[in-house]
Amino acid sequence: MVAIVAAHIAFRNVTVTYGNRTALSNISLDLPAHQIFGIIGPANSGKSTLLKCINRTIDFVPGARVSGQVTIDGEDVFRVKNVCDLRRRIGMVFPLPVGLPLSVYDNVAYAPRMAGAPVRAELDALVERCLRQAALWDEVKDRLGILGTKLSGGQQQRLTIARALSHQPEVLCLDEFSIAVDPVTTMKIEDVLLELKQTMTIVMATNLVQQARRIADQVALINSSRVIEVGPTASIFSEHPASRTTFDYVRGAFG
Repeated sequence: MVAIVAAHIAFRNVTVTYGNRTALSNISLDLPAHQIFGIIGPANSGKSTLLKCINRTIDFVPGARVSGQVTIDGEDVFRVKNVCDLRRRIGMVFPLPVGLPLSVYDNVAYAPRMAGAPVRAELDALVERCLRQAALWDEVKDRLGILGTKLSGGQQQRLTIARALSHQPEVLCLDEFSIAVDPVTTMKIEDVLLELKQTMTIVMATNLVQQARRIADQVALINSSRVIEVGPTASIFSEHPASRTTFDYVRGAFG
């Protein structure tokens, strides 16, 4: 196993419980920098919980208890004192669009303003860059003043991605980002992610095994709160993965 110092994000013996229910059980993973790390597995297997540990939104879950260690560049996220700063470093995109009741422009500009707004010209350039990165600029450049909630579902999800990128994160976490997005828009976003990994680490939880196969560099299968297998995407989807469970899951035998 790769040493912690070699991984951008590392999980070491992480267990998460919600009351009497175990969501993650003794998880250890290494997530390299500048890759798309895919997390696959059936519903309720622990994928979303794993993402919540990275930026500590697990803190908001009543009754959640975490043991073990999650590090970013060797720093234990659960010992970080400035959690707001931690979350600025880690963008998060949820399964359904979470639009602010603001204009398209202000949805993207909100976080930079809260962090100390740059001058208007710099803010304009940042908003355009993020919307371009989210493959949305050409569709909204002439209507930046309309409410973000007036956009289509797929556009709202891309607006959510643009907002997550607005504070220039080093990690982008995606939790079933395409669950409410049409296939054409999904492919656009996937193309964007392949470009974005040049500048950040992307952690993607998905129920769509073929999505992981298309764009992930490495994949981990989680089932019943445990890591079943982790490795390069080609190995996970080969005819001879290390685990029979992996073979069955990626071919649709259960899930």
